[in-house]
Amino acid sequence: MGVLLALASAVCYGFVDFAGGMLSRRVHFAVVTFLGQTGSLLLALAAALLLPADAVRPADVMWGTLSGVGSATAMRFLNRGLSRGAMSVVIPVSAVTGVALSVLCGVFFLGDRPTPLSWLGICVTVPALWLVSAGGTGRGDSEGPQSGPVLTDGLIASLGVAAQYIGLAQAHPASGLWPVAAGRLAAVLLLLPITWRHTSEFRQSAKSSGWAVLIGAGAALGLILYLWATRLQMLAIAVVLASLYPAVPTALGLAVLREKVTRAQATGLVSSAAAVILLSLG
Repeated sequence: MGVLLALASAVCYGFVDFAGGMLSRRVHFAVVTFLGQTGSLLLALAAALLLPADAVRPADVMWGTLSGVGSATAMRFLNRGLSRGAMSVVIPVSAVTGVALSVLCGVFFLGDRPTPLSWLGICVTVPALWLVSAGGTGRGDSEGPQSGPVLTDGLIASLGVAAQYIGLAQAHPASGLWPVAAGRLAAVLLLLPITWRHTSEFRQSAKSSGWAVLIGAGAALGLILYLWATRLQMLAIAVVLASLYPAVPTALGLAVLREKVTRAQATGLVSSAAAVILLSLG
């Protein structure tokens, strides 16, 4: 069940990244990020109230807050990179580096001990993530002078991804979904001062704002599924499976945007499927 929950989280995040990337081309990334985190907070609060917790400790709130800081950082820099038309740079950099940091932390600091088969799956996942999200053409990739800033966006986003996954996994199961809600509140508060500088950008249509909020709610659902996965599966495995989300926007790009699959993308998609099998059997 932990494997299925982690994969469901990946699917949610894949749809969120695809929709957020498309919306960030039309709406300022600061607006998409803030409204998204607001939508995420609303869904997380509703879910936490509907599923009562046995006991919420201060430590659980602290870990949830750390996760929220990571989420806000990841989404801000991810959306900024996407708004520069650099999907094939910022997504693979953030995904690959984020999963590597999370796995290393799980193994060296949290006592995770993946089986040899699981290690093989982890090793297959890293190049698969890169190929599936960086192997496309015609996605409006940035060139020239922007490549440096875009790479920086991806690396900073990866630190946020790692903090988000590691922090949330430390919350005690008895805390229910309140760590997710605490994290979403922290993310909104952290983004407020930054968003204030872009208030003029909020003069968008109600439809665009609604989409941003809905996208954020999808991200919260992805986090909830991931949290449940970590309670049934070791962190290293749950993170790797949840981090396969770049395969979803790639598949959607092929199906919805009629993009042509490249050899690298095809290899990445097949490798991702192999990684899922290996991690499931491990």
